[in-house]
Amino acid sequence: MTVAVRGLAVVGLGMALAPHARALAELADRYRVVGAWSRSEPRRAAAAAAYDLPVTADLDALVADPNVDVGLILTPPASHYELAERFLDAGKHVIVEKPLDTELGRAERLVASAAAKNRSLGIVLQHRFRKAARALGALLQDGELGPIGTATCIVPWWRDQTYYDQPGRGTRERDGGGVLMTQAIHTIDLFRALTGGIGRVAAAAQTTPLHRMECEDVVAAVVELNGGAIGSLYATTAAFPGHPEEIRLVCANGVAALLGDALRVDWLDGRHTAVGEAAAMGSGADPMAFSHDAHKALLADYADALDQGRAPEADGRDGLATQRLIERLLDAAAAGSWVIVETEWS
Repeated sequence: MTVAVRGLAVVGLGMALAPHARALAELADRYRVVGAWSRSEPRRAAAAAAYDLPVTADLDALVADPNVDVGLILTPPASHYELAERFLDAGKHVIVEKPLDTELGRAERLVASAAAKNRSLGIVLQHRFRKAARALGALLQDGELGPIGTATCIVPWWRDQTYYDQPGRGTRERDGGGVLMTQAIHTIDLFRALTGGIGRVAAAAQTTPLHRMECEDVVAAVVELNGGAIGSLYATTAAFPGHPEEIRLVCANGVAALLGDALRVDWLDGRHTAVGEAAAMGSGADPMAFSHDAHKALLADYADALDQGRAPEADGRDGLATQRLIERLLDAAAAGSWVIVETEWS
C-alpha cells in the first residue's frame, strides 16, 4: 500500500485545536499542514506560537490551494456546513469536528454532497478510537460476549456557569443544542456503534437550576436497541465535579463496563478481563483535560482510508446517524412519547 503525505488545511484555531495540533505533530509522515486559518489575529498568533503552524488570514486562498488535499474544520458547529461545502466544491476531502452542523437538514445535505462529489467526509468522533472501546468492540464483533440483554449509557459531566456565559454556548443557533449535541455526542455515538443501533426512544429533557442556558443540561431516556433489548441513557453537565462516562452492556456471557478508557469484563464463568485505566477525559470544568491519542488514531485512520480507497471508520454517515438519534431523543422529550429513530436518510 502506498502511503501518501496529505496536504491539510486547518480551519478554526479555537479550543478544539489543541488535541488536533498535538496529533498532527506526531503524524508528520501522513499530513503536512499547508495553512491554518482563523478570522481572529490573536488566535492566529497563539496557534503559530504554541504549535508552529503556518497561519493565514486568507481563507479563499487556502481553499483554492492545490497543495491542500483535506480540509479540517474546527470552527463552531453553525459554520460547519458552509465551510465543508467550500472545500468539497474545490475538490478537497473534509474532516469536520462534531456535529456535522447545527441543523439535521444541513447535515444530511453535507453527507449527500460529499457522496455526489466522490469526496471523503470524516467526522471527529474520537471515542471510537480509544483502546478500551476498541477492545470491547472486538469482543462484541467476535461474539464472545453473546447477545446484549440490556445496556446503559451514562455521561455524568460538569460544566460551570462561566463555560455557558461565553457567547453562544449551550444555544441552538451556535452549538446545535446542549449536553446531548455538545458533550454526550461522543459517548452516545460509541454506545450506538457498540450496541448495533437504537430503534426507538422515550425521553425527558430539561435545564437544571444549576445553569443559565438556552438548551438542555440533563436528559434521561429509555431506549430500545435494534436487537430488541431495552436500555437507558442519562447525560448531564450538572454532575459536579464531573465523572467518567460509562457504557455498561449486560450480555449472555458476561457484563462489560467501559468507564472512560478503562474496560472491565466480568465473565459468567468466573474470569475477569481488564483493558486500560481510568484517566482524565474532559468530564470536569476543564473540557480539554484529555489525551490526544484518540484524535491521533482517528486522523491516522482517515489517512489510511484515503490510501486504501475506503470510508474512514468515523465517516459522515456515522455522524449523521448519531445526530439523528440526538434529535429523536429531544423530539421524544418534547412529545412525551416513544419516537422511532430512522436509520436511513434520503
